[in-house]
Amino acid sequence: MNTDSATDYASFHQPVDSSFLKKVQDSPLSQFLLDAEQIQFFETNGYLAGIRVLDDNQIEQLRAELSEFFSPGHSGSQWWHEYHTNESADPNSVLFHALGAWRLRPGFHDLLWNPAFTVPASQLLGGSVRFWHDQLFCKPAKHGGVVAWHQDYSYWTRTTPMAHLTCWIGLDDSSVDNGCLQYIPGSQRWDLLPITGLAGDMEAIQEVLSESQWEQFQHPVAIELKAGECTFHHPLMVHGSYANHTDRPRRATVLNVVRDGVCSQTDEPLLAGADSIACGEPLAGRFFPLLRDSADR
Repeated sequence: MNTDSATDYASFHQPVDSSFLKKVQDSPLSQFLLDAEQIQFFETNGYLAGIRVLDDNQIEQLRAELSEFFSPGHSGSQWWHEYHTNESADPNSVLFHALGAWRLRPGFHDLLWNPAFTVPASQLLGGSVRFWHDQLFCKPAKHGGVVAWHQDYSYWTRTTPMAHLTCWIGLDDSSVDNGCLQYIPGSQRWDLLPITGLAGDMEAIQEVLSESQWEQFQHPVAIELKAGECTFHHPLMVHGSYANHTDRPRRATVLNVVRDGVCSQTDEPLLAGADSIACGEPLAGRFFPLLRDSADR
């Protein structure tokens, strides 16, 4: 399908680039299934890391598309739900953060339908997979900023019940040195914490933790990944990432999904520029496509 780069790809609820998913679409879906040990690890620890979801050609296409987003006035810029060249207030500590890349470019659009992602997501959610929203988190070389400790669902309480899943996909190798994702294993069993900010202050979360939580907080696990690998985590998992002072960037795309049936908890639009969904109605429509039906085999 040939579509102009300024087209809003939210109009298409199927892959639009015949090459991006060709290799995996020709493969048996069984190869993407998680085994019982992996599922048990997720249920115990609140995350599962090291799952390969992109090949080298897909990584290069997404990197090329991403590079266009850094240029002012790029084609399709009107389709972003959020766009921050620097989420941080400090120009020496840059965190590029944006929501809605799937609307702007074919690779980021088709990524949503990648069975290497949707098959394990369906297993971890325990049902059909519906799109919630995507994100980009990019830390430039030498002066990349932090993503402060937080729980994703703290930002998502406008949807209910809590049946959400996050998939963080590296577009570069990520390590402790360049600001990889870090988790507090077991924190998915904590209650919902107040929001203490997304960028700038890695210590702010201490203000809202109990003594026992703070003790557990002293043992984070760094999630070092190769480009093309992902980590899945629970919506209450406390996670964050430190600054990048290396000479290489740390770029990632994040796919946030829900189990089909999750509902809006407001009459206001769930995302800037999206159609409203009445309070109590399930997510559906143009901006929240069904990505995988659990009945499909």
